Amino acid sequence: MRCSRPVPLGAVVGILRRGAGDPTSRRDERGWWFGWRTPDGPATLRLEAPGGVSEVVRASAWGVGAGWALEQVPGLLGEHDDPSGFEPALHPLVRDEWRRRPGWRVPRTGLVTQALVASVIEQKVTGKEAFAGYRRLVRRFGEPAPGPGEALHLAVPPSPAGWAAVPSWEWLAAGVDGARSRTVVQAVRRAGRLEECVSMSADAARARLTALPGVGRWTWAEVAQRALGLADEVSFGDYHVAKDMTWALTGTPADDDALAALLEPWVGHRYRVQRLLELGGHHRPRRGPRMSTPTHLPTRGR
Repeated sequence: MRCSRPVPLGAVVGILRRGAGDPTSRRDERGWWFGWRTPDGPATLRLEAPGGVSEVVRASAWGVGAGWALEQVPGLLGEHDDPSGFEPALHPLVRDEWRRRPGWRVPRTGLVTQALVASVIEQKVTGKEAFAGYRRLVRRFGEPAPGPGEALHLAVPPSPAGWAAVPSWEWLAAGVDGARSRTVVQAVRRAGRLEECVSMSADAARARLTALPGVGRWTWAEVAQRALGLADEVSFGDYHVAKDMTWALTGTPADDDALAALLEPWVGHRYRVQRLLELGGHHRPRRGPRMSTPTHLPTRGR
C-alpha cells in the first residue's frame, strides 16, 4: 500500500514485539512477520518497506484471518494517527527526536484481547520474566502461524477459550502467579466485549477495560498504545517510565506526578512524547546491581 508519508517500519511496529524471543513476531533484513489471532481466525502477516523507510509498504497475509489482517494494515502503519496539534518544539530533546523520525506514528492493531493478555502477564515482573512466560504459554497452547509462518516457527496466540483452558500449574510453570492468571481468564471470557473497544471513544474504552479486576491504568495504557493507537495514554505506574522520562526532560528522575505535570503542555500527545524518547534511547543511567525483583508498580489494579 502507498502511505501518506515515508514509514519507518521498525520504529512504528517494533513496539508490538514482546521481547527478542517473541513467538508471535519476527524481524529480518527485509521486514517483519506477525502471528495474529484475528476475529476471523489465525493469520500470518508480512510487512516489507524498501530500505526500512518507505512510502510504499508491501503487505501479505495467509490463513483464514488474512483478509481481516490486511484490512488493519493502514492502522498498523499509523495512517489513522493524527499528529496535528503536537508541538515538539516545546522541548529540544522532543524536537530533535521528532525531526529524526518525522514519519513515525502510533500503530493500531485492533487486537484488544491479544494486547491485554500479554500486558497482564507483564504486570509486576521484570521484562525478562514476562517475555519468557508469554513465550512458553504461546508455544504450548497457541498454534503454528499459517502459510510461511509455520516454517519460520512463528506462532499464533491461543484463542480466548484456549487461554481460559490453560491449567493452573501451567501458569505457575510459566512464572505467572494466580492473580495475573485469574485476571487473564476473567478477561478472555469477555473477549467479545473487549474487542468492541476498538470502535469506542477513549474514555468509554478505558472505563470498560479498567472495570475488569486486575486491570488498572498501566495495563490500560499498554493496550491503548498498541491495540487502539491512542497517542495520549502514557504508561503511568511503570517502574522505569516516569523516572526515565523526567530524567530525559529535566536531568532529574522523578515520579508519576512530576511526569504528569511535565507532560501537561502535550496533552493529547503524551504517549507520543514517551515513545519518541524511548526510540531515541533516552534512559537514565542505571547504577548498582540490576534488579532481580519485580520492576513494575503498583502491585494491584495495574
